[in-house]
Amino acid sequence: MDGVHDLGGKQGFGPVEVAPNDHAFHEHWEGRVFAMVQSAFGAGAFINLDHFRHTIERIDPVAYLEDGYFGRWLGALETALVEAALLEADQVSRRAARPATPPERFERGDGPMHAARSLETAPAYAVGQLVRTATHGKPGHTRLPGYARGRQGIIKALHGGWVFPDSHAHGKGEQPEHLYTVQFSGEELWGADCDGGIEVCLDLFESYLEVV
Repeated sequence: MDGVHDLGGKQGFGPVEVAPNDHAFHEHWEGRVFAMVQSAFGAGAFINLDHFRHTIERIDPVAYLEDGYFGRWLGALETALVEAALLEADQVSRRAARPATPPERFERGDGPMHAARSLETAPAYAVGQLVRTATHGKPGHTRLPGYARGRQGIIKALHGGWVFPDSHAHGKGEQPEHLYTVQFSGEELWGADCDGGIEVCLDLFESYLEVV
């Protein structure tokens, strides 16, 4: 899916600022959003973690850039609750207009499921092999970033079978595939103007790759 969420390799956004000893939640409402998203998984609003990611990808582009990390979670939550018919759109709007009471503390729920799966088929590629990534985008969720499409890299590691996000996000089953770590040079990804010596490793699924 080509969208504003696919920011890898884009220019003009400035450096990533990392604060030392940072906290998970900077404001009370962020913790509440975290808790609501965990509850939404249990209620069936999100069918799995990949569906959650794809819902984030579909929020308004301006909101995606301006609302921050948990703001994007909130936008995805509102969309999912309506699409799952758990709430009507006007109910979400009325609730959002009401003042919130900050909770005294937050408790983290269970994490996402482990996505590793056993496969009977052997991996198609081996460590050290030269591969090329797919050149086309997809109408739905994918874990192949735009800046890495149609690029050549080297297989650096094999990870066995994992749930395939491209089908999982849309309720089409796990359809597990072999997962590989592929190493790319900066010049391959961004051209000759890239700083020398840069290497980028991406974890990519088998169907994203082809033999060079």
